[in-house]
Amino acid sequence: MNKEKLTLEQVFSLDLPNIILYAAPVMIGLVLLEWFFSYREKKDYYDGKDTISATFIGLVNVAMSAGIKVVTFGIILFFYNLVPWSIPNTWWAFILCLFWLDFWRYWAHRVAHENRFWWATHVTHHNSEKYNWSVSFRLSWTQHIKIIFFIPVALAGFHPVVFFIVHQIAVLYQFWIHTEYITKLPKPIEYFFTTPSHHRVHHASNEKYLDKNYGSTFIIWDRMFGTFMPEEDRPTYGLTKQVNSYNPITLNFHEWADLVRDVKNSKSLKEAYAMAFSRPSELETIKEKFREKEKVSL
Repeated sequence: MNKEKLTLEQVFSLDLPNIILYAAPVMIGLVLLEWFFSYREKKDYYDGKDTISATFIGLVNVAMSAGIKVVTFGIILFFYNLVPWSIPNTWWAFILCLFWLDFWRYWAHRVAHENRFWWATHVTHHNSEKYNWSVSFRLSWTQHIKIIFFIPVALAGFHPVVFFIVHQIAVLYQFWIHTEYITKLPKPIEYFFTTPSHHRVHHASNEKYLDKNYGSTFIIWDRMFGTFMPEEDRPTYGLTKQVNSYNPITLNFHEWADLVRDVKNSKSLKEAYAMAFSRPSELETIKEKFREKEKVSL
């Protein structure tokens, strides 16, 4: 089966709507509303400086996404044109694409927590000690390289326009699950979809909650691959080692700076590799092992 290859000009000529851009005013309005209720009810869900930092990070991220749109779209288009097959542009293609994309979002998310290099592209989303709708804006300025995880979606034959629309919907889904105001939902929803309760666990720094609930839209992947954890006690949010900064530059690049420093100070290629690609939660133990080896060799 052969298909007509698409060009960027053809895709962009469709004048696709930027759903996230249109949704931004609504999301900001909901953040202000949640912030107001949190203040009125004397809850500790918000910190003014933290929210301003998150909003600034989010706005820069939107601008960056627009700026590199040709590059990211070009990558997806290249791999779509690489295969001879395509999935018909029907209503069910969008549903199928959502599941296939979410499967790869699960693995991209999991790798971003279990590999230090990729953690550096994601840590910004977790370095707030609060949990509210503004936290959904905190997306790292270096996260865009994770586009490589979504190449299988293009190779499956989903039209780039279908990918573009479904990806925006998947990103928007993340907004509503960042809140403490929504507790537990009916069991069928809690079983199948990622909910605020599931995602609160994911943002926790409590030891029992670490590296759990990676699902973006669907929690079924965590149930299938052994990373699911139900919410029990109220989580403590943030990192196991807090950044204690509201500076957007620091919030985006502190882990990159630490990674580069550790690699630079490594005594061997093996140690440098470990410093760059080890599991973040095991990093201190690995550092200690290398220090012990260094003492023995002296």
